[in-house]
Amino acid sequence: MLHTGSQPGKQRGSEAFVKTLKRDYARIQPRPDALTVLQQLPTWINDYNEHHPHSGLRMRSPREFIRSQSQPASCPV
Repeated sequence: MLHTGSQPGKQRGSEAFVKTLKRDYARIQPRPDALTVLQQLPTWINDYNEHHPHSGLRMRSPREFIRSQSQPASCPV
């Protein structure tokens, strides 16, 4: 994410993402050096998007939320 200074909401989102990666991934994984962290990042980001529950998305992952939004609503009749 790129922060241009004109969109403070996006900066908050970026900061929350980095905080979550540090708290839920980097602190609990072996990380002997920066190269190891860089190699693990794609796996962490995929897990964050596919499986990590988000309270703002009603405890769904971002991809679960997107899939639920793209499915047509069932007709009650």
